Amino acid sequence: QPEGRGVALPAGPDLRHFLRAAPAAGEPRPPSEPVPAPGAAKVYLETYGCQMNVNDTEIAWTILQRNGYARTKELDEADVVLLVTCSVREKAEQAIWNRLQHLKALKARRQQARAPLRIGILGCMAERLKEEILHREKLVDIVAGPDAYRDLPRLLAVAESGQQAANVLLSLDETYADILPVQTSAGGTTAFVSIMRGCDNMCTYCIVPFTRGRERSRPIASILQEVRMLSDQGVKEVTLLGQNVNSYRDLSEVQFQSVAAPGLSRGFSTVYKAKPGGLCFAHLLDQVSRIDPEMRIRFTSPHPKDFPDEASVLQLIRERHNICKQLHLPAQSGSTRVLEAMRRGYTREAYLDLVHHVRDLVPGVSLSSDFIAGFCGETEEDHQQTMSLLREVRYNVGFLFAYSMRQKTRAYHRLQDDVPADVKKRRLEELIAAFREEAARANAALVGQDQLVLVEGPSKRSASELCGRNDGNIKVIFPDAELEDATDCGAPGRAQPGDYVVVKVTSASSQTLRGVPLCRTTLSRAAACH
Repeated sequence: QPEGRGVALPAGPDLRHFLRAAPAAGEPRPPSEPVPAPGAAKVYLETYGCQMNVNDTEIAWTILQRNGYARTKELDEADVVLLVTCSVREKAEQAIWNRLQHLKALKARRQQARAPLRIGILGCMAERLKEEILHREKLVDIVAGPDAYRDLPRLLAVAESGQQAANVLLSLDETYADILPVQTSAGGTTAFVSIMRGCDNMCTYCIVPFTRGRERSRPIASILQEVRMLSDQGVKEVTLLGQNVNSYRDLSEVQFQSVAAPGLSRGFSTVYKAKPGGLCFAHLLDQVSRIDPEMRIRFTSPHPKDFPDEASVLQLIRERHNICKQLHLPAQSGSTRVLEAMRRGYTREAYLDLVHHVRDLVPGVSLSSDFIAGFCGETEEDHQQTMSLLREVRYNVGFLFAYSMRQKTRAYHRLQDDVPADVKKRRLEELIAAFREEAARANAALVGQDQLVLVEGPSKRSASELCGRNDGNIKVIFPDAELEDATDCGAPGRAQPGDYVVVKVTSASSQTLRGVPLCRTTLSRAAACH
C-alpha cells in the first residue's frame, strides 16, 4: 500500500509475476520491443516494498529492454543485478543491506570466473542513502533514484568502465507516462496502473516526500490508453496507484487549468496549498470505469482529507457496478493529539465522521486502514484511543506497524523517538489482536451471503481449491468444481483465472472467506441481479 508502511496483514494479489501489455487495435503503439542480440547483457531484478515499487521495476525494465538488455529470472545468469528498494522503515532497509552481503560473495566469485557482476540500488533507499551505499564496502556500482530510471543505460555504461555512477535527482514533472509498463498477477487477471508520483502531504513520520519528490500527476490520456490496452488483453481488474490518488490533478492541457478544484472535507486541513484547476480524481475514475463494464476498478491509496463534501468519488463508487465497494482510509492513530503531531490534518472525530459518511453513501463498503504503534510521544491513553477506534470502525483489512524514525523527516528534526522498543512491540501486538478480532466479526457477517469472486488461480494450500477476491478485496477460497454458466452462453465447466464466480460463504476468519461455488457469471449480470 503506497500510503501504508508495508504489508503486515492481508495483502493484495500476488505481485511477484509481471505481464507486459500488448497495444490495443487503433491505439498509439509504444516503441517496438527489440529482440536482445546474442550475448546481450542479462538483467536480474528484485523488488522490495509497495506496489509503487513493483510499478517502478517494470518501468526500469522497459527502459533497459529498449536499450538491448535481456531479462533473466536466474540470479546466477545475471550480468546486472538491480534491487528496487524501500526506505519507509528501518527493517526494509536492513533487508537490502543483508541482501547485499549475499551478493558480495557472488560478485567475488564472478570476478574470478568471467565478466564482473554489476550491482545497482534503485528507488527510495537509493534516494535517501546515496553516499552511504556507494562508499560502504564499494560493492554497489550504480545508484538511481525513482526519477532517474531513464538514465539507467548511461549509468550502466559508466559502470562498465569500472567507475561508480549515480543519479538521484528528483523531478517536478517526471511521470514516465510514455513507458507503458503493466503489472499483473500470474494469470493475467489483475493489473496495476500508476496515475501519479510523489507526495506533498509532509506527514511528520513519512520519508516518501524526500525519496519520491513532489506530487505530480500523469496525463489522463495516457492512463486511459493503458487501461484500454489492458481491457483488450482480457485483464479483469485494474488498481489505480498513487501515493495520494484522490489529490490527482491533470494539468497537462491548458483547458484543464480553469477547472475549479474541489475543497477539503469538513474538519480536515492541509499543510500545503492545493493546486488550482486540473482534472481531478473523480473525473479520472469516471472515465476509467466507462472503458469496460466487465473490468473491476480499485484505487490506492487515498488520503482521508481529500474526500470533498460533494462526495463525487463516493457517489461514483456507489453508482458504478465495476468500481469496487472498498476503500482504504489510512488513520495512522486514533488519538487527536498524536494525529496533530503526525500532521495528518484531521482529528479523531473528523475521521469517524468521514467513516460514517462513507458507510451512509456506500452501504456494505469494505474498509481497510494503516496504523502506526508507538509514534513519538504516544502515551498509553493515546494507544487505547487507537485501540478503541480500531474496534469502533471494524476494518476488514489492516496494515499495522511499529514506528520507525527516518532521517530527513520532520519527526527526526522536531520530535523524540521516546517510546521504548518493547513498548512499541507490545502495543503493536495488541493492535493486531484487536484488528483480527474485529475483522473476524466483520467477515462472519458475510456467512450465508453470496459473494461475487474474481478467480485469480489455484489456492496455494490445495490444488483442489481455487482462490480469488470479492468486491471488498477479501480473499475467498472455494472448491474447484464443475460449474453452470449463468449467462446461458457457455457450457458447464471449471472456473479459470479471470472468471467471475458466485460463491455462497460458509465460514470466515479474520483474513479469509470460504464457500461453495454456485455458478460462473459476468460482472454486469451479477450487478443486474443484485
